[in-house]
Amino acid sequence: MFEARLKEAAQQVEAHLTEVMAPLGDLPVVAAMRYASAGGKRLRAFLVMETARLHGVKPEHAIWAATAIEAIHAYSLVHDDLPCMDDDDLRRGLPTTHIKWDECTAVLAGDALQTLGFECVSRPDCHPNAEVRAALTVSLARAAGAQGMVLGQALDIAAETASTPLTLEEITALQAGKTGALIVWSATAGAVMAQADTAPLQRYATDLGLAFQIADDILDVEGDAATVGKAVGKDADAGKATFVSLLGLEGAKAQAARLVAQACEALSAYGDAADALRDAARFVVARDS
Repeated sequence: MFEARLKEAAQQVEAHLTEVMAPLGDLPVVAAMRYASAGGKRLRAFLVMETARLHGVKPEHAIWAATAIEAIHAYSLVHDDLPCMDDDDLRRGLPTTHIKWDECTAVLAGDALQTLGFECVSRPDCHPNAEVRAALTVSLARAAGAQGMVLGQALDIAAETASTPLTLEEITALQAGKTGALIVWSATAGAVMAQADTAPLQRYATDLGLAFQIADDILDVEGDAATVGKAVGKDADAGKATFVSLLGLEGAKAQAARLVAQACEALSAYGDAADALRDAARFVVARDS
């Protein structure tokens, strides 16, 4: 069930991104936007679509929020790959956007994808209720900005030149922003659109986001670059503190398993209807890319 719904969400968002960007023309910056936003697992889009389904939100509304988060996520990856940030040459097994084009085009493509995300989530097509659209837009801004993802990225950059490695508490807080904030937004979007209680999904997504990052740290140690689709071993080479360096490989795996169990338990109020979300939590620690 999960794999089918993940694939379905990916196909729907892929088609919708193509439709939304069709009027933008074929300038290099637009071609770079299309390139950067193509492919990937679309886990965040799945979380939006699945939590919307769980709350009876119409798919034709949810697809706009799902497309929004994928555009924002794509922008974050384009900028994260730049030489001034992580300086990566590969993303999803392909040349990163600044390698395919150039740094200026990559920066502008990322900027345009970010604004496209906010356009999608604030359009009347996303939800007929303006208050709901405003809630989605404001919460997305917070999740993506200096209270969320950007904060986590800034802490990550600062840690590279810090005199002492981060503690477990500090790296947990960092990753709650860098990786977790957009995952939490995605997993609570359906409840927001239904004007329902977001607390159970907030708990689920917080644990899911942290487990996702621990799995990334494990892949950086155990993964194969060809399968992962990007360079591996960079954290260890740079001497960065990670969940693996702080907990050990087996300790990190055990912590990820505990977080998945907690995430699944947080969905108890939804019964069997949330089984696909439970499978998603298990997927994030079992993936090989």
